[in-house]
Amino acid sequence: MKKILLIIYSLGILLLPIQAKFNVDLPWSNGKLIVSDEGRYLRHENGVPFFWLGETGWLMPERLNRDEVRFYLQKCKQAGYNVVQVQTINAVPAMNVYGKYSMVDGFVCNKADHSNEYGYWEHMDYIIKIAEENGIYVGLVCIWGGLVKGGLMNVEQAKSYGKFLAERYKNAPNIVWIIGGDIRGDIKTEVWETLAYAIKSIDRNHLMTFHPFGRTVSTTWFNNADWLDFNMFQSGHRRYGQRKGDGDYTIQDNTEEDNWRFVEYSLSQKPLKPVLDAEPSYEDIPQGLHDIREPRWTATDVRRYAYWSVFAGACGHTYGNNNIMQFYRPGLVPSYGANRAWWHALEDAGFNQMQYLKNLILAFPYFERIPDQTIISGQNGERYDRVIATRGEDYLLVYNHTGCPMEIDLDKISGEKKNVWWYSPKNGSLKYVGEYDSKITRFYSDTSYARDSDRVLIAVDINKEYISKYWNEILVK
Repeated sequence: MKKILLIIYSLGILLLPIQAKFNVDLPWSNGKLIVSDEGRYLRHENGVPFFWLGETGWLMPERLNRDEVRFYLQKCKQAGYNVVQVQTINAVPAMNVYGKYSMVDGFVCNKADHSNEYGYWEHMDYIIKIAEENGIYVGLVCIWGGLVKGGLMNVEQAKSYGKFLAERYKNAPNIVWIIGGDIRGDIKTEVWETLAYAIKSIDRNHLMTFHPFGRTVSTTWFNNADWLDFNMFQSGHRRYGQRKGDGDYTIQDNTEEDNWRFVEYSLSQKPLKPVLDAEPSYEDIPQGLHDIREPRWTATDVRRYAYWSVFAGACGHTYGNNNIMQFYRPGLVPSYGANRAWWHALEDAGFNQMQYLKNLILAFPYFERIPDQTIISGQNGERYDRVIATRGEDYLLVYNHTGCPMEIDLDKISGEKKNVWWYSPKNGSLKYVGEYDSKITRFYSDTSYARDSDRVLIAVDINKEYISKYWNEILVK
């Protein structure tokens, strides 16, 4: 028995992903990333599903040296991340930790490489290479939106810069192009489209998307664009009812934390394209972002954003941490109240809990999964009590953030009988609940009614063995 428990704890999860038979160490060995046939998800050319689990490493090119890059990306791999989103440049020009500038001759970048000198772009090359060694894609935000809004890149410069980037990285297997960067798509639209087409004119082997401003989704402006493969939204950092007072709202009042609404909206548009939350509330950042006296978002909150959006139909999720995204360390001027060294933040609970969502989703048939809120019988809860459901043909998953009682229609999936478990987003553990008939059943969580009591209810046709009998027998005991 001790040996069995040791195996359980050493795995850290109790679900065995279906695609384990494929090469998951180097995902591009399964072919390049493309949009799946049904239009909701991403996959490799050979059919292997790709669940985007992103980490936010915005200032990595500017603030980390080579040893730190390797350490950080190894920690990302260990925590289950397969994408890291970075700002390629966050200033014009940007300067890295070695004191090297990104643009010694403007956006033409003819002098990007200098003999006998480890320059800005050589360091960017190194980041992409080390990410490749760790099986991680780099989501390259080509230039931050505020710089373009401020007039620091025009159409002609965007054309030159886009061609430079595409020529440099077209053969890297682990690139995803991200146009925009915390900006509305109707601001400097001509610059963004020029940049996108300049890259696509040279490189059509990598996916491309757009990172928008807080509380907006790229679907609003670019869903019909042939250069945009999938959509992103930024649900942002505000709590319910929190207004900055600057008139930038694009959503209904008192829905600030409901990131699932962006998913539902995006998936209702034509053509259907995958969508994900590329910037939800960051762990350990002040609520509302700008006032460091405000309470901070916690691991509980970042889990809720992740499960809400994915169960609503998103093709993945991106996590963020205040101290990590800016790679804060003592001696630097902090933004947004950062106060702990980034390497300590790598031990934060939320950073290490996102992998359990990816493991859960990949444990079941992937491309048939749809969001289905009719699984929730009767009146659904509001705000934190809202439960969100997703299902395949013979399994269903329901995320419950507070542990509130819920009525589940087990007849929404196949099978006269269902096996049911509770799954913990905190540690990936399973607790077998029992065997149930196919009918509406009221479930009470195995936790108390409170925030930080989140659980996922799993119900599976009794004839299916997505969760193996071996683990069943151990957990029932």
